[in-house]
Formats: sequence, structure tokens, C-alpha cells
Amino acid sequence: MSTVGSSPSSHGAHARRVNHVARNRAWRIVVSSVLTLLMAMGYFVADINGILPGPLTILPAGKTASVLSGSVRAAKPIADSADLGKPIDKNATEAVINAFAATPGLGNDFSIAIADSDGKIVDSRNPDIPREPASTMKTLTALASSSVLDMGSTFHTDALLDPMPASAGHTQQATLTLKSDGDMLLGAGESDPNHINGRAGLATLADETVAQLKKRNIGQIHLKYDDTLFGSVRSPAAIASNNVGNTNFTGIASMAVDGGRQWKGAEHNPDLYSAYPEMSTTPAHDAAAVFASLLSSRGIGVDGDPANEKTPNNAERIATVASATLSEVMAFTLRHSDNTLIEEFGRLLALKTSGANSPEGATQAVRTELEKLGVETTNLHMADCSGLSEGSSLEIKTLVEVQSHNLKAGPGAAAGEGLSVPGLVGTAKNRLDDSSAAGLLRVKTGSLDQVTSMAGNVSRKNGGVLAFAVIVNKPQDYFAARKAVDAFISALAGL
Repeated sequence: MSTVGSSPSSHGAHARRVNHVARNRAWRIVVSSVLTLLMAMGYFVADINGILPGPLTILPAGKTASVLSGSVRAAKPIADSADLGKPIDKNATEAVINAFAATPGLGNDFSIAIADSDGKIVDSRNPDIPREPASTMKTLTALASSSVLDMGSTFHTDALLDPMPASAGHTQQATLTLKSDGDMLLGAGESDPNHINGRAGLATLADETVAQLKKRNIGQIHLKYDDTLFGSVRSPAAIASNNVGNTNFTGIASMAVDGGRQWKGAEHNPDLYSAYPEMSTTPAHDAAAVFASLLSSRGIGVDGDPANEKTPNNAERIATVASATLSEVMAFTLRHSDNTLIEEFGRLLALKTSGANSPEGATQAVRTELEKLGVETTNLHMADCSGLSEGSSLEIKTLVEVQSHNLKAGPGAAAGEGLSVPGLVGTAKNRLDDSSAAGLLRVKTGSLDQVTSMAGNVSRKNGGVLAFAVIVNKPQDYFAARKAVDAFISALAGL
């Protein structure tokens, strides 16, 4: 109960409380300021020594850590707090699968399976018949590569200066090499911290390079680029058949601007698009040409057309930019179903595990790592790492086991975290027919002229998790088959 008046003693008590609160507030401000200062000093030391990335990081020339040099970092399962052991009602799964199988126009060439978190199939149809998987093949490459590569590392793109005699002439010509260890999502502008695609910008690299060249009184350069990382064979043998117009794939390269996509002035969100423009067949050269133009616009003379040459061992790194982390690049890859980037992940895996630097070396490396993880590979045939090429086939249980592994994975978690979320993001954004299931699934879609497929994992509405996969080959009615898949995955959330 409040009162209008108050006694002198109450005024004194109130004053003491105010003073006490004020002293506490002042003390908290001092402590907070000291802690902030200490944290800032700690970051400064870590930054300048290269322990944490930042604008102060100084690394000796030629000492940039490659994405192939790091070890796998610890990660938590994506379903860490879920009840992985909650049973799945087989009567319910049978009803869902029967509804799918009864779809008019589906045809008979389909396989479907539902499994628990251990990969044990609870219910299925035709699980042992090999089918063409389309882009669900990417889930195999994603799991294998992210289980071995350091997914917290970044690609680095460097400007490297050839040794040259000292000279005071500002017009002295030098030889500069543009080199990257695999960043095919370079931006043509400044480095963009808000996007994966373009996180490392060639304009930022040009600014740093010009500053260093001017310190050396260098005003004229001969520019080269080093695109030797992936050897001579950049494309799987059979990939051209499903790459009409060069809109679905370009050969992997050590560097590219926006994956080699040629937008020709069309505006788009660099991390979120659905159009498929023609892709360049010379993405590394294109990146070097952009860099040459940026240097020229900043007052550095560049002679001739950049040529592809290996960087001298004693070249000095004078500027560098870093990409998004490999886990972020993996998410971009899976959500856009980017064929080129997943082929690059396969090749990086082959190089990391001392496999052959070739498309065949990449697919063999993926298979080897899956077998180490205990994933079923019987009847697995990989014509490539992406599923775009004709001739790939696998049993549905291979896809299911990959997804079950994703539910529990420590190393390799990026393969599950980066999947499309039906109803929300990625190629499956519009693939639900029940909005109440939005956000409960992580999936990878697959689409070719004669294939519609999907594989993923589900957080069930009533608790627990499950993994699933479905492949339809040669449907009588492609649209009907695709809609049946949408209805099937929506029903899984209710099991």
C-alpha cells in the first residue's frame, strides 16, 4: 500500500539506497570497461599473430595456410538435443509410403526408404534396386569431404610479386601473379562480410596490392595468374550431356568470380538466386582480367593479357583476401545445388587424401571416405561428384545412411547443416504442401529430365528424428511425381 508522505528516516534510507545503486553501477561500468579492454587486447594479440582472422593479421609471404593443410575441427551433432532413440511407428510409415506409391503417373521405377538415426531402415520399397540419384549424389560428396577437410578454414587469394632488382624508377616494371587455393566465389568489388559469395573481393585485393606496389616505386606490371592447382582435367567425362548451354556447370578452377556465372548486368542477391545464366569456360582467366582492370583503374599499368603460369617459389605475397569458411561455402553449394563447387569439394578431398588429381580421383576419394564412415556403397557408381553426369546410380539405402550419419555427425556436420530447409531456404523452399512442417526438415533435392529425388532428415513434431530418401526414375508424369515427393516429406514430420 503506497503513502503520500514519508519520514526523514525514510528519506535517509532512500538516499543510502540511491548511493548504493550508483556505486554498484559505477563499479559495474569499471569492471565492464576493464574486461572489454582486456578482450580487445587479447583479440589484438591473436589477430596480429594470425591466431584469429582480422585486419591486423600478418603472415610471412608464402606462408598462407592452405585449405588442404588443416585438420578437422570438432563439431557437435546437428540433432544434439533430440531424442535419437524414439521409435518410429511402422504402421504410420507404411501408410505414408502406400500413399506415395499410389500416386497416378508415378510409374514403377522408384525407391523409397525411411530410417532411424542409426541408419536402420524402418520401412521401404525397392531399397536394393540401383537408381539414378541426380543431385542427391551431392550429399555423398558433402559428407565425405566435410569429414576430412577443415571446414573452419578459408580460401586465400593472393597477389604475389616476383623477385626483382632494386630500382628507384616509378615506371619500373615487375611481374605479379594472382593466385588462389580454390575460391570460386570471389567478388569483383570490395570484400563483402555480409555474403558468402563475394566475401573475398578483388577490389579490396587490388587496393592492398596497389598500396604495396607504390611503396616499392612500381607503377607498371606484367600480370600472370596461377590456375595449376587442379591439373589438366577439370570436368567429368560425361557431364556435358546435362549441361546444355553451359548453364549448370563449368570446369573447376583455382579461382573464379561468382562461380563463373555471367549475369550480363542482371541484378541479383549474391547468396540467393534461382536463375541459371551461362557460365564462363575460362573462369580463372576472367578473374585475372577483372583484377587487371582494377589495378589499371588505380593507376598501375598492366601490359598484355594475363597468362596462366605457375607461381615462382620465391615470390613475395604482398596482399591477400580470405573467403567465407568452407562450411559456409558448403551451405551455399548445397542450397543452390552448385555442380561446380561440389565437384571442387570432391577434388579437394582427393588432394587432401593423396588421391589422383582428376575427376576419377575425386569420386574414388568420396567412396573411400564413405566406406570409412560405414556407409553402404554396394552398387554405388559415381560418374561424378554432383549427380549431373549420365551414368551414376546407387541404392536408396546409401542416401539414407548418409542422412542418418548427418544426424549424429561431429566431423562432417557441415554436410547436414548446409542442406536446404523446405518452406524456408534453398532449392526446396517451395517443396512443402503442409506449411506446419516448415523448418522441420533438412533436405537435398535432385532434378533431371527423367529423375526427381530427395534425401534428408526430419525433426518429428511429436519428438524424435528420422532420415529418408526417395528416387523416382522415368516417371510417367514428372509433375505428379514431384508433387508426390512434396506430400511425402510433409507427412514425415507427423510420424
